[in-house]
Amino acid sequence: MSEESDSLRTSPSAASLSENELPPPPIPIGYVCSLTEELVAKAREELQEKPEWRLRDVQALRDMVRKEYPNLSTSLDDAFLLRFLRARKFDYDRALQLLVNYHSCRRSWPEVFNNLRPSALKEVLASGFLTVLPHADPRGCHILCIRPDRWIPSNYPITENIRAIYLTLEKLIQSEETQVNGIVILADYKGVSLSKASHFGPFIAKKVIGILQDGFPIRIKAVHVVNEPRIFKGIFAIIKPFLKEKIANRFFLHGSDLNSLHTNLPRNILPKEYGGTAGELDITAWSAVLLASEEDFVREFCQPVPPCDSILGQAPVPEGLGSDAPCDDSTRAMKSQLYSCY
Repeated sequence: MSEESDSLRTSPSAASLSENELPPPPIPIGYVCSLTEELVAKAREELQEKPEWRLRDVQALRDMVRKEYPNLSTSLDDAFLLRFLRARKFDYDRALQLLVNYHSCRRSWPEVFNNLRPSALKEVLASGFLTVLPHADPRGCHILCIRPDRWIPSNYPITENIRAIYLTLEKLIQSEETQVNGIVILADYKGVSLSKASHFGPFIAKKVIGILQDGFPIRIKAVHVVNEPRIFKGIFAIIKPFLKEKIANRFFLHGSDLNSLHTNLPRNILPKEYGGTAGELDITAWSAVLLASEEDFVREFCQPVPPCDSILGQAPVPEGLGSDAPCDDSTRAMKSQLYSCY
């Protein structure tokens, strides 16, 4: 690693708590890395993660949270903070901003995040709107399969679909393997009509894209769209202005050409619905995984939390502040104060 990269890892000193500040939550100890040797090497190469520096890096981010956001109700344990460091390639400043955004999003969109538990979304899960395929792609990415045609708008609002997607992302990111490899999205737009597409307007698009790009610690490696009707051009026109160039370049539109899809996702990992040889698409297995995690989600998402303004202030988020460019130390303190609710 270059000297410049190493300088980003200089651990800020821990701030002592004043009498008026709340004590930090207890920090569990005993983190044990579950990555294989191959994934450790991949994390070192792609994410600048050095195993010998890992706990020091986590402590540095923990110190920054305590100093700049002492009242932020967040987990500070090693495994949780590592998600944010990996998602931002161990740049402390960007990892901190991502963590603040993560909580800002949750507090600013109560229709999605209040009472977020699998049992509250049984109808969405049973509809087949989304599932995770049992086999990962050749890069080790889990494949999130989304089928909007399975949603009947008269049954429940579109925010219920977004809640189900977020639940799935939260479950996937618990795995260190996913934190390193990232995920792939397979979106099947077969049968999506204009009336259904109209529910996904600019407001919803901006919120969802904001969460996926700047408010959640996950690496989206590719988005494969199949069976898209002509109306999808209109849908993508709504989405594209909110996409960063890097993410926009990871969208692949295949239409009904499954051979094109198979050049990216081999047939042996796909269900027969997409020209694969891995059997029929099964939605029950992933639903069972989520429902078995009910207690974890209740503990994380069903507890009262203070309003966003009381923790993060009311300053707006300027355009471009969530960019990929790392912030230097001289501007970190100023920029971090500008992060607020979406």
